[in-house]
Amino acid sequence: MLEQLLIFTRGGLILWTCKELGNALKGSPIDTLIRSCLLEERSGAASYNYDAPGASYTLKWTFHNELGLVFVAVYQRILHLLYVDDLLALVRREFCEIYDPKRTVYNDFDETFRQLRMEAEARAEELKKSKQMVKPVNNSKKQGQAQKAGFDKGNKKREGSSAAGGGDDNDEGKGRKLENGHSNGNIVEIDEPRMTAAVNGKENTSSNFSAFDVSKLQKRTKGGKKTDTVVNKGSKVDPKKKVTKKNRVWDDAPPETKLDFTDPVDGNGNEKIEVVPASQGESMMDVEEIISSDSEGEEDDNVQKDSKPEATKKGWFSSMFQSIAGKANLEKGDLEPALKALKDRLMTKNVAEEIAEKLCESVAASLEGKKLASFTRVSSTVQAAMEEALVRILTPRRSIDILRDVHAAKEQRKPYVVVFVGVNGVGKSTNLAKVAYWLLQHNVSVMMAACDTFRSGAVEQLRTHARRLQIPIFEKGYEKDPAIVAKEAIQEATRNGSDVVLVDTAGRMQDNEPLMRALSKLIYLNNPDLVLFVGEALVGNDAVDQLSKFNQKLADLSTSSTPRLIDGILLTKFDTIDDKVGAALSMVYISGAPVMFVGCGQSYTDLKKLNVKSIVKTLLK
Repeated sequence: MLEQLLIFTRGGLILWTCKELGNALKGSPIDTLIRSCLLEERSGAASYNYDAPGASYTLKWTFHNELGLVFVAVYQRILHLLYVDDLLALVRREFCEIYDPKRTVYNDFDETFRQLRMEAEARAEELKKSKQMVKPVNNSKKQGQAQKAGFDKGNKKREGSSAAGGGDDNDEGKGRKLENGHSNGNIVEIDEPRMTAAVNGKENTSSNFSAFDVSKLQKRTKGGKKTDTVVNKGSKVDPKKKVTKKNRVWDDAPPETKLDFTDPVDGNGNEKIEVVPASQGESMMDVEEIISSDSEGEEDDNVQKDSKPEATKKGWFSSMFQSIAGKANLEKGDLEPALKALKDRLMTKNVAEEIAEKLCESVAASLEGKKLASFTRVSSTVQAAMEEALVRILTPRRSIDILRDVHAAKEQRKPYVVVFVGVNGVGKSTNLAKVAYWLLQHNVSVMMAACDTFRSGAVEQLRTHARRLQIPIFEKGYEKDPAIVAKEAIQEATRNGSDVVLVDTAGRMQDNEPLMRALSKLIYLNNPDLVLFVGEALVGNDAVDQLSKFNQKLADLSTSSTPRLIDGILLTKFDTIDDKVGAALSMVYISGAPVMFVGCGQSYTDLKKLNVKSIVKTLLK
């Protein structure tokens, strides 16, 4: 049964709801659809599933882009109503005929909707009956006969081929020579899995196709005896003694005692680590990035390139007339060439294929039915709509001012906890140190927590960063429970009065369930203020898999009814990708979390904010 049907404008004004249904929806499925789907450029999808305590809904929708109307139907997911799409199309057609922008009440549409609903239900019933009537009769008997006939034909073919081909094989087999030149009176079968060869007049059969020639091997061993004798003539090595590799001596250079490039050690055996003060250099987080404005001619050239397929199909006069007078309504066929070119362009910028396709579908849904303005091309209209969509996606939906949140936590006399998570080798520890350096520049006291108790050298790496930045570090060594280590670190920071605790975790693949369970436990037990996913800017399609599975595992393995998911993204190695900036779009689109930091180098100052306008410009360039 249909739960609700709603008609509202893109501005949010509700024009009509079905009073007959009048079912109180559990939760807020309409608001969630608008916030998570329509505003996030996911309107190209066929439906949206909403889960609430005690109910599961499916929502379907359609647009009238020229009038700016949205039609939404809500029903129980378990029902699988067949007439919803047909009903929405009928309601859209009838309501648009009576729509007036100055009018806000449509009580007279109730009777029309009742008739449309009965018509849609009747059509669905007829379709269901017609499908039930068309059923295969005596299907099992036919299958049995067909199988029997097939077997008989196969046997006849085999008998015929063996009878017909037997004499030819015997005639051709006589006098056939082997590959090594020896003749054989019998038939020699040369198949892929079996191979026959003769070595020194003897027959050598092997079941492996890659069989080697013994004579060639003997020649090799004869030629290689000299090296063996040289080794044997040398001093005999005692098996009890360990053989150690000697350092190579280059010409007359003095021999090096040890190849050691670590920090020097003083007389007491302590390492001399170079201290990096917070005043050494300004972090790029606090530097405003200036975008160089390119000429408009380049954009016009791109637009003309995209519109070439369209121009070849239509005549010069018709295209000229359409650009002056404007087209009545944009159809899907008009948008396809421009959307295909735009999708290919996004994929060349390292945007995941799935994300590029969904974005193009969403843009098509928002433009279909709209009237093309005068002196505008379809390609430029599509590009403008895509640019608007990309800016909307990449712009954070909430405040990402960490310094303000740190001061708010400081007033409550508790530390602000940030957990860094991600796959192996993306640069979590290095970028954690960059964030610590940036916080130190804003007079925030920081403590590091070494909760990577899995990888060898992880604690020492973080300890080196802590010594260089002159900040405390909480560590318990290896093979400890990271959740307990993080909890004790937060307690220690509360006692010492530290403002921020930066928790380093072990790198883990999204499919590694034991490590994902340990991460879920750490987040559930310590309830951090911010969960940062550290991802590479180099990844393409794998970004979708990483983030979606991380969120899914954190939700599935959590013991809480409201599990914590990823709150933000730290994008690393951004200086190595040139214009392939699509990973940022893929990660934000699939998770809904904003990009809070961008790592762009190896020094502590190489950390900056994401410039949304620059990213969008690069994607569409």
